[in-house]
Amino acid sequence: MLQEFKAFIARGNVLDLAVGVIIGAAFGKIVSSLTDDVIMPVISAITGGVDFTNKFVVLGAIPADYAGSTADYAALKAAGVAILGYGSFITAVINFVLLAFVIFLIVRQANKVMPPPPFATGPSEVDLLTEIRDSLKK
Repeated sequence: MLQEFKAFIARGNVLDLAVGVIIGAAFGKIVSSLTDDVIMPVISAITGGVDFTNKFVVLGAIPADYAGSTADYAALKAAGVAILGYGSFITAVINFVLLAFVIFLIVRQANKVMPPPPFATGPSEVDLLTEIRDSLKK
């Protein structure tokens, strides 16, 4: 079983996948930082100081022993209050769109740089029809 595992790990596509996952996770953090630290503050400035991360609707009752602010999304969430956090959702959607667009650009550029794979050469249609005709004659 150990030999099979070594053979599995040594295959190129498994190593490529592992590298891709690690780089993808790091790239996801970069895009999250870009969204949270650059894009959302600009959007906030354009919309007059609106902070999307704190935009939410309280759906459930706030516990009687809750002492924090009713405008603090993180504190309400930590207290277990049912909250519809549409601001966080908007931020996550922007993260996704940015990440998908950047990956699209990378794949598009890679497709331009890499040569197309050679077409499989096989018998032509005429050769196949000739072969079928000959086997029908037999």
